[in-house]
Amino acid sequence: MPLSPPSARERKHTRAITIEGFEREDGLYDIEAHMTDIKTYTFSNKWRGDITPGEALHEMRVRVTVDDNFVVHQVEACTDNSPFPLCPDITPNYEALKGATMSRGWRQRIKEVVGGTAGCTHITELLYPMATVAYQTIFPIKRKRAEESGTPKSTKRPGVINTCHAWAEDSPIVKVQAPDFYTGKD
Repeated sequence: MPLSPPSARERKHTRAITIEGFEREDGLYDIEAHMTDIKTYTFSNKWRGDITPGEALHEMRVRVTVDDNFVVHQVEACTDNSPFPLCPDITPNYEALKGATMSRGWRQRIKEVVGGTAGCTHITELLYPMATVAYQTIFPIKRKRAEESGTPKSTKRPGVINTCHAWAEDSPIVKVQAPDFYTGKD
């Protein structure tokens, strides 16, 4: 169901974010994010001059390389467009996330390593949803490999239980998808 019809309005700003997951030939995975901020009008910037409609005020990219266990092997960040000339200088700091794990505690680790003045607000914000894209990229591949190899299904409680309404331990979804962990009434 779509949103209700909006009031009369004129678009002024668009933030576009794309995050993609890739399986690499070497067995690792690249999760890449790209963000742009674009205005619909011309405005002046002290360092860049006039920024015209459709020209990115912000344009940042980040690639996080992880393994099957979501351990970070490499982080590369870049700033293609920014309002200030020193913005790109901070991108090497993101390499310090190497060795972290994209799982519980990921957001906290990001804040500790590249939060505040140790990072770029926009690049840092991109890192949060990259963990979800890593999950969506890697788990189906791991599941398919396990099925093809005849590996018995895990008896561990699925990590998605109680992470949202649909995956509540008493929901009909859990009753079907993970019946051993269903707590609802039959």
